[in-house]
Amino acid sequence: MKYKIGMPRALLFHHYSKLWISFFEELHYQVIVSPETNKKILERSIALANDESCLSAKLLLGHIEAIKDKVDYIFLPRYTAIVKGELLCDKFCGINDITTNTFPNLKILDFSVDDRGKLHNEFIGFLKIGIQLKNNPISVVQAYKKAKKKLETYYLEEIKKQEEKLKNNQGKPVIIIVSHAYNIYDSFIGQQIIKYLEKMDILVINADIVDKVKARELSKNLSEDLYWTFNKEIIGGLEYYRKQVDGIIFLMTFPCGPDSLVVTLCQNKIKDVPLIVLTVDEQAGDVGLKTRLESFVDILKMKQKRNEKN
Repeated sequence: MKYKIGMPRALLFHHYSKLWISFFEELHYQVIVSPETNKKILERSIALANDESCLSAKLLLGHIEAIKDKVDYIFLPRYTAIVKGELLCDKFCGINDITTNTFPNLKILDFSVDDRGKLHNEFIGFLKIGIQLKNNPISVVQAYKKAKKKLETYYLEEIKKQEEKLKNNQGKPVIIIVSHAYNIYDSFIGQQIIKYLEKMDILVINADIVDKVKARELSKNLSEDLYWTFNKEIIGGLEYYRKQVDGIIFLMTFPCGPDSLVVTLCQNKIKDVPLIVLTVDEQAGDVGLKTRLESFVDILKMKQKRNEKN
């Protein structure tokens, strides 16, 4: 029997969807992904989650509820550390426990990715999952290698597309969105902002689309002590593209501790490019958000015209 595997469209799904989906499809499982964030999912997320959780983490519960009755298992690996000497935000360590407490009878495919220990790396985790589901170990290894290759190819293609986008820019002001993938690509949090900026004739690029190794190295220009991997990568991405942009938008969800610290750090050190900070929560309204974006874009366009005259 081939099970239906459910994947909530939240948090690390936005980093690893190509890997996760490809792995299970290579083993001939049906993968069911929750819908884009909508009003119902948002409302249920707020009702189910602890008030102290950030909006990004709250959304996970709403997405799980949206598909839990349609699948045999929810795939929810626990990522703690993916680079030696660095960590991820604490919410990735505890979200599985929160999930099982919220949905006691939920069947979860769970494993830990913690590169501080040799027995908890990603490959071992997928191997255990494959064997748990009664697959041939050789088939599992092959499925993982193919899925990993698809993820790597996808990253390279996205970097190439963004570089071409910048190269072919026809004089539009360029704004970089500095945020996590799970914020940028969520329809409620980031996509509405990007679409509105593009309507105002802005070329938008994303700080997360960058060579991760280069980004971690470049992040040292802003902080040598930062140890949150995803934060290092996105501020390193900002450093990589910094001389090619006209404005910076830091996008975060309330109340994210690591992002708050990193944004303050960047505000104190970046003086050569205009920037704003947008904080999104479940109470955020379109009107206020659009007004701030319009004002920021007006400033950039006025600056661009002044530079052209000079």
